[in-house]
Amino acid sequence: MAEIRLKQIGAYKWQMQQEADMNVPGIVYADERMISSLMHDESLKQVRNVAMLPGIINASIAMPDIHAGYGFPIGGVAAFDSSDGIISPGGVGYDINCGVRLLRTDIPKDSILKTQDSKTDIQDSILGRLVDRLFDNIPSGVGSRREDIQFSKADLDRIALNGVQEIISKGFGLPEDIQRIEANGTISGANPENVSQRARERGHDQLGTLGSGNHFVEVGFVEEVYDQKVADIFGLIKNNITVLIHTGSRGFGYQICDDNLRTLQSSAYKQHIVLPDRQLVWAYFNSKEGRQYFGAMNAAANFAFANRQLITHWVRESFEQVTGETADKLGMRIVYDVAHNIAKEETYTINGKQKKLMVHRKGATRAFPAGHPEIPEAYRSTGQPVLIPGDMGRYSYVLVGTEQTLSETFGTVCHGAGRLMSRGQAVRSSKGRQVIKELKEKGIIVKGATRATINEEISEAYKDVANVVDIVEGAGLARKVAKLRPLGVIKG
Repeated sequence: MAEIRLKQIGAYKWQMQQEADMNVPGIVYADERMISSLMHDESLKQVRNVAMLPGIINASIAMPDIHAGYGFPIGGVAAFDSSDGIISPGGVGYDINCGVRLLRTDIPKDSILKTQDSKTDIQDSILGRLVDRLFDNIPSGVGSRREDIQFSKADLDRIALNGVQEIISKGFGLPEDIQRIEANGTISGANPENVSQRARERGHDQLGTLGSGNHFVEVGFVEEVYDQKVADIFGLIKNNITVLIHTGSRGFGYQICDDNLRTLQSSAYKQHIVLPDRQLVWAYFNSKEGRQYFGAMNAAANFAFANRQLITHWVRESFEQVTGETADKLGMRIVYDVAHNIAKEETYTINGKQKKLMVHRKGATRAFPAGHPEIPEAYRSTGQPVLIPGDMGRYSYVLVGTEQTLSETFGTVCHGAGRLMSRGQAVRSSKGRQVIKELKEKGIIVKGATRATINEEISEAYKDVANVVDIVEGAGLARKVAKLRPLGVIKG
């Protein structure tokens, strides 16, 4: 395959030369230093491979958090015509609707950092007790679950069909929570009948669990506000406590992806479909196989929304148990919840005509501007909150979408910092270090299921999310609203 050539066409925008086997060019959002590090990276080859897929519209797009994934790069965006285009599990990923939810509070940071005296360990503060209680209440790590919560098989089907609405009807949350979640926490088109028995078995015990890897619950605070007017509407107050929840559809979504990859690979073999990469296996969206995957994928997306809703309930419960105040009095309200790994049918103007497209966001997040009909009424005047978590030792950002995203990136921006090291590399790099102690010295309490889980997530394993966010803002795709700083983190 020919060497990848990129031409800079904007301050933070690069175009990949369209070769004969590419249906569209590639577009990469990055700065010069990032481009240099990517030039021989597998992720750029994946951008090129995605551009070869049938029916792709405009470009194969990569965000600045790009790194190699399964088929599509993580940080990859691609849209296909819904009428005669395709859908690809590799463009969604294994952890379907892995996403982030942000809660705001009326709790001043200093009130939870208080200790008896200046010599007392931060672990003995309210923050320390909160981290312990969150870790006790929220099942974290491989195989963890809450024995006091049981869902029947019928419950699971209804949750896969109705998402957050079903969970709230069972008492886990407030009716108004729905208004602050992408798609109101329920993706239409879900079909539990398309979900295998194995996926159901895996999902049954994992609803309401954080899982392992890079999933987390983070207690932090609003360190900086960049846009006071928008921050006020989002309810983000400088120095007040926030909570970020990052998890997805767990084994339920993983198995759905795995099942459909096998089905589509078998179908591609029988039809003699030539793929640039076998991981990019696809089906026409309107085919039997395409509809089957779409229905199952949406079921997993609803499972993931419900999963974050249950964890939200236990976050509120943990704060109530430690502070003695109600979640309502503490002002614990959802700011927003956005999906990362998903394919959604959305309408865009293409060559002057309205078209329904199947937009794949793989490790990328929606960023709709002010006035968009899919934004909750509360944010219609500002644009959708965009949640970009960083690593556990630095910071995260809240942004807001702009009009430019609709024409350039199908209303999409990056989803996080993006890995620089594999998990194995991170563990080797942290050998001999006391990562928990290092973070504690920075004022951050971290608790994980295993030491290895924490070592996998060292700051050095990730790009600096501040740089990633500056590129997104510099390219005009979103605007910074606030910066969040971590204080306490629980990991799987």
